[in-house]
Amino acid sequence: MGKIKNAPRDASSVQSVDRALYVMELLKENVDGLGITELANRMGLAKSTIHRLLTSLKNQGYVRQDPLSERYLLGLKLIELGSVVTQSLEIRNIAKPLMNQLVQETGETTHLVVLEEGEVVYIEKIESPFTIRMYSLIGKRAPVHCTGVGKAMIAHIPEDEVRKIVERKGLRKYTENTITKLDDLLAHLRDIREKGYSLDKEEHEPGICCVAAPILDHNGKPVAGLSVAGPTMRMNEEKVAFCTDRVVFYAREISKHLGFRG
Repeated sequence: MGKIKNAPRDASSVQSVDRALYVMELLKENVDGLGITELANRMGLAKSTIHRLLTSLKNQGYVRQDPLSERYLLGLKLIELGSVVTQSLEIRNIAKPLMNQLVQETGETTHLVVLEEGEVVYIEKIESPFTIRMYSLIGKRAPVHCTGVGKAMIAHIPEDEVRKIVERKGLRKYTENTITKLDDLLAHLRDIREKGYSLDKEEHEPGICCVAAPILDHNGKPVAGLSVAGPTMRMNEEKVAFCTDRVVFYAREISKHLGFRG
């Protein structure tokens, strides 16, 4: 059983978050649950403070209350979050050897991303052997409307979900090639869905061209995106066509490993 750190008592802006996380740590170590009094004693906080924390966590599904004992336990929301993390790790393990092959064949940097809260998050990257490369980091977030991987993924979700993402995130103009009108984006996504791949020709970063394809699960749902990206000086028409063929091929191979049979 892991040792739990002392409950935070500072007055910083993250105090409530720290305390909420500490509550969940205590519940993790006590599988039969804890009552408000027990939590208050262990954390050295007032019962009213604990009650507010538990109410907030309960409303969001992170804790639940046993109707008989009235003790609090971890909620089912954590299972959902855990499954997302597990799936991302599984995709990375499957994709990495194929991404290495993709770099060997194309000579360009390849990325693996997932869609999270209306943005793409880079979860794996294999560098190009060339000196001139594109700058990117694992863990970095990027917009969906002007990145190859972002467009490849949202082309395979319902249009009403795309509209909601745009409502929240907007259509910021990054370069002269960025799509900034919703109707134009939706029409562009329909074309991507039909072709099975997307292109980012200096839409997000000047001087960078990207080819991407979606990775689909057994339900045909996009769970990740795979891309090859490089400087426009190397990504001429012939190179883009070759990279497109290889990205689509490897994205389909990864999808097959995830149970996609389309």
